Amino acid sequence: MSFRLRVLAMLALIALTATGATAWLTLRQVSGQARDSVTAGRQDAARITGALRAYGFQHGTWEGLAPTVRELAADTGQRIRVSTETDNTLLADSDSLAGRAPRPAGGQPPVLVDPRPRLRLPETSVRLASVKRTVTAIADYRSAVAYAACLTRAGAKVTARAGRTGIPRITADRHPDRCVPAEPGADPAAGQDHTAASRCSGEQRLTACLQRVFDERTATVAPPRLQVRLGYRGEAPAGLAAAPTVAVASGVALVAVLGALLLSRAVLRPVRALTSAARDLGEGELERRVPASGRDEMAELGRAFNRMAHSLQAAEERQRRLTADIAHELRTPLANLRGYLEALRDGVVEPTPALLHSLHEEAMLQQRIVDDLQDLALAEAGALTYHRSAVDLGDLLEAGRTAHLAQAEAAGVTLRTEAPTPVRVHADADRLRQVVGNLVGNALRATAPGGTVTLSVTRVGDAAVLRVRDTGKGIPPEQLSHLFDRFWRADAARGRATGGSGLGLAIARQIVTDHGGTIEVASQVGTGTTFTVTLAATA
Repeated sequence: MSFRLRVLAMLALIALTATGATAWLTLRQVSGQARDSVTAGRQDAARITGALRAYGFQHGTWEGLAPTVRELAADTGQRIRVSTETDNTLLADSDSLAGRAPRPAGGQPPVLVDPRPRLRLPETSVRLASVKRTVTAIADYRSAVAYAACLTRAGAKVTARAGRTGIPRITADRHPDRCVPAEPGADPAAGQDHTAASRCSGEQRLTACLQRVFDERTATVAPPRLQVRLGYRGEAPAGLAAAPTVAVASGVALVAVLGALLLSRAVLRPVRALTSAARDLGEGELERRVPASGRDEMAELGRAFNRMAHSLQAAEERQRRLTADIAHELRTPLANLRGYLEALRDGVVEPTPALLHSLHEEAMLQQRIVDDLQDLALAEAGALTYHRSAVDLGDLLEAGRTAHLAQAEAAGVTLRTEAPTPVRVHADADRLRQVVGNLVGNALRATAPGGTVTLSVTRVGDAAVLRVRDTGKGIPPEQLSHLFDRFWRADAARGRATGGSGLGLAIARQIVTDHGGTIEVASQVGTGTTFTVTLAATA
């Protein structure tokens, strides 16, 4: 039986026992006198919680809440008790504020008040724009909360109104020197915010996912959620007979304790194993795994932990490989440069134009590797700048053909374009030109003299499909999965005869992904290779 079913069965047993005992007590022992109480009306409850929510939204803190609670209690006649949800810290009690001894809280469950705003995201907005709006809203809300709280503590009269995305815009009757709103774009957590929000791009319920990310990323800066209890007024209820009540309560408690013991044996053992493994993982033992046998929820949790640990270990290995790749790419050419420069300094070789030209080419190659690394880092961090506009892909391919025509003629390769009808996309023309240039350059280097490289674009439904097809030597199937890896080359010696940095395809894939598209490759040894870029077409 799964863990969920076991919990449900145990809780059902406890609930049935408690229900039966309560019914028996109600029929036999309940007093004939009922309490005449007045519960908080819906309108009063809505008014009270709305005013409390507005206070937290406006001031960014619960400090100074007591006058508002006192005024609400006087207007509605309700006893109001306000405490934090997490640790039940009492913030205000209308009885204490009125100079009375606090009366027992009512039996109604507390009403939760969350001062954080609900994001306003246009339903028609594109997913990337909604993600960016959410990241901006998170930073703006952090700044607004800190600014409003500072003004409140300084005694300023604070007002707030919701902006376009629902984030408060703070104004005050005075602005103390110590209260300065944060500069736009100065939030150090913006990168983590963008990473968290980007995970919602593939979610069907995008708005709900982004709201959840907003709540999680602002939980540490927003005023804590409140629980508000609206107390009863009137006489206390008549008591029940003590002996039967104690007997039934003892029986229910015994069943609950036994159920808890049974559940703890099933739960605590894997939980302890997970806790120990998580501690080891945090200390750097990335190879640590936990036993995960069975089909219940705890086993699934163990498997999820193992998958997470595997992902962390793989990420660590990728980081080590990247460091080794960078060192490999830079070590040999830098050693060559150093050797020639020392030889020039010592007079061993003459500074001929050919030697200087060779040294300059070597330096330019290192510069290109560094520039490509910077582009890739910016793209993967979501910080690469894009200037989007309407772009005709046919014109873009023709420009790429013109730019590479001299290289194609020197290689004896025919370079042609096929764009029968205009196909437009909303994109950054320079970045797409960078993608096309990389694909065309690779195709020319892979194609023998007499071969052909064809650039084509067609529209398929709402998609623009761009292809770069060559008649070169092709790529073996076992190498296709590594094609977009950093610094990967088909030749095992990693030579620079072709002049590439080994980063172009990784950058191209990230640029296409940032445009909401895909890039795929199909190849057959001895026949050629085709790269296919798919983007959303515009009218």
